[in-house]
Amino acid sequence: MSVIHVDKNSFQEEVVNSSKTVLLDFWASWCGPCRMVAPILDEIAQERSDIKVCKVNVDEQPELARQFGIMSIPTLMVFKDGKVVNQTVGARPKGQILAML
Repeated sequence: MSVIHVDKNSFQEEVVNSSKTVLLDFWASWCGPCRMVAPILDEIAQERSDIKVCKVNVDEQPELARQFGIMSIPTLMVFKDGKVVNQTVGARPKGQILAML
């Protein structure tokens, strides 16, 4: 599966209502650490069919960033059954990201 880019219109369906665990990345194109995490998230999306990897561009979706109190990026959140169960800020190696799940 590939990474799914979500916006305020698709967020409910793709993240909150997902039957799978969702790894959500709040990011921006100008953010260096976000660019470091992106290939790791692509790998995870390809390797793990049991989870869904989604991304929210904070510049294009400021309402979602505000809703979740995003102050720094990248912010990674794990959603299970529509609720945030884990969260971290900053670039992380693949092992630490997988451990969040």
